Amino acid sequence: MVRYTATDDEQEEILQREYMEKAALHVAALEKELGRAPKGCVVTFGCQMNARDSEKLSGILAKIGYTLTESEEDADLVLYNTCTVRDNANQRVYGRLGYLNSLKKKKSHLRVILCGCMMQEASVIDKIKKSYRFVDLLFGTHNIFKFAQLLVTMYENQEMIVDIWQETDQIVEKLPVNRKYFYKSGINIMFGCNNFCSYCIVPYVRGRERSRDPKEILREIERLVDDGVVEIMLLGQNVNSYGKNLEEPITFAALLREVEKIEGLKRIRFMTSHPKDLSDELIAVMRDSKKICRHLHLPVQAGSNRILQAMNRKYTKEQYLSLVDKIRTAIPDMSITTDIIVGFPGETLADVEETMDVVRKVQYDNAFTFIYSKRTGTPAAAMEDQVPEAVVKEGFDKLLKVVQDTARERAALLQGKVLEALVEEVNDQDASLVTGRLSNNMLVHFPADASMIGKIVKVSLDTCHGFYYTGHIVD
Repeated sequence: MVRYTATDDEQEEILQREYMEKAALHVAALEKELGRAPKGCVVTFGCQMNARDSEKLSGILAKIGYTLTESEEDADLVLYNTCTVRDNANQRVYGRLGYLNSLKKKKSHLRVILCGCMMQEASVIDKIKKSYRFVDLLFGTHNIFKFAQLLVTMYENQEMIVDIWQETDQIVEKLPVNRKYFYKSGINIMFGCNNFCSYCIVPYVRGRERSRDPKEILREIERLVDDGVVEIMLLGQNVNSYGKNLEEPITFAALLREVEKIEGLKRIRFMTSHPKDLSDELIAVMRDSKKICRHLHLPVQAGSNRILQAMNRKYTKEQYLSLVDKIRTAIPDMSITTDIIVGFPGETLADVEETMDVVRKVQYDNAFTFIYSKRTGTPAAAMEDQVPEAVVKEGFDKLLKVVQDTARERAALLQGKVLEALVEEVNDQDASLVTGRLSNNMLVHFPADASMIGKIVKVSLDTCHGFYYTGHIVD
């Protein structure tokens, strides 16, 4: 007789489900005290990976008996899933905490929980312990799967609970999830980052790269498709590095080939790709795929080789442009978007001109432009030659105009064409319209009703409005 031995991750899953049962007893007691079902509110700051984490946290809250709400004021438990990529993200959280403090004075049973990237910073924990002592529970990015256990600890203790891990090898995914959309879903394929760009705090708060087993990823996608999902987004800080640290290494391109085979799945998206290791194999897979969306987010960050080197990006302007040329030659209809930072230490207006040159040559479909934000704990924060605000603003304004002009020109090329759109929602400005997302990630608004949500339809792009289209369904 062959005996099956559960893996550590499977044993952890079993343990956490036991803690969910214990947590449910505490929630039931609160329901009896309140005379109604308690309400839980999860607020997400940051990236798609945070959004996916919030779906897991919401799923556990729903499982143990909370009714989910988007109103912090109505909630009996408020959880902030935080981001710390930029300092203003931290400041937003501190501002919202002041509001929660006033709410807690009105209803003493209110539970306040903070988790996510911001909590991985020791200075943040110190500040919360000192200035926001009403917070009930703090945990970081590595132990989200222990949420039910942490809730039980919180319910059974009066003092603030702080449980921050510096690192983990565990990946526990088979726990309840409350998906925001029934027709699409993000899927974590890896965690952490090994790149250490000099301006970025992510490797310090998310840890080293850890890839999920490909069989687990494929099974999760199959379950989602069985549940009505038609579009998935594979998530990682750098998906191009996927699989390198597995016992049986596999490339990201090879994983995509397997995802492509899943019946019923209509669309595949992924982000983010680092330019330094986007392979010819991946370009070929994107070119030949019938399901991978014609949208690639490829952050350039800067166009000056001197600044790219200071950023530790590990490629040059010329290498980046050569890569884009290779992608556009293989896949002419590929939409390329990017991230750009202006005001990195030592950057001059001449350096910004180099970045604008990249924008003009690449012809981005969209670019997310950011003013450099000094992050304590990163090498860039200690660099000399921090750029004066006036110089940053001048460079930012010039760059933004070039970005907007080139994006409008790219969008106008599609006017009059018929393309497929996934209907995502009723338009929030006009209830007679719905909003659909094209393969290239742009939006189109057209007449239809809520019954079309989740369906992929052919739409004529009648009018280009710069960054979106209006049109009509084509039978």
